[in-house]
Amino acid sequence: MNITEANKIFRKSIIKGFFEPKLLSLDFKKSNVKHPDIPDDGLMQSRLLHIFFDVDTGSDYPDGDEWFILDLLFPYDVKIPDSLKGTDYFTILSVENGKNFWHHRELIRFKYGKSKKLEDSLKFIEKKYKELHSMLEPLENDLK
Repeated sequence: MNITEANKIFRKSIIKGFFEPKLLSLDFKKSNVKHPDIPDDGLMQSRLLHIFFDVDTGSDYPDGDEWFILDLLFPYDVKIPDSLKGTDYFTILSVENGKNFWHHRELIRFKYGKSKKLEDSLKFIEKKYKELHSMLEPLENDLK
């Protein structure tokens, strides 16, 4: 087994064994939205913002067993205010039929060498979700 395969397996086991159950206990539920680039199911607390775990990006790195990318998807083709655009908040994700969704990506480092930071990472995910969700709430009336 090569490093890429091993890191993907390890990342998925951490996500399925720790992050997903913990998020489900924090009132997240399985998302009914499909991410255009990530085949696995996501999680959500509301229809506005959905969490997906990207286990592929960076899986070929030697320290790829210490982190993964969290993709927070706003799965609507709507105009968002310029104040929400950019790498700090949301960037465009092109989808089929010329539509665009908005998403935000965060590197989640759950391990530093031998020191695991799972609870700290979970708190960060929850805080980031709430922060971005609150920014999107004013757009909820624009959704079809």
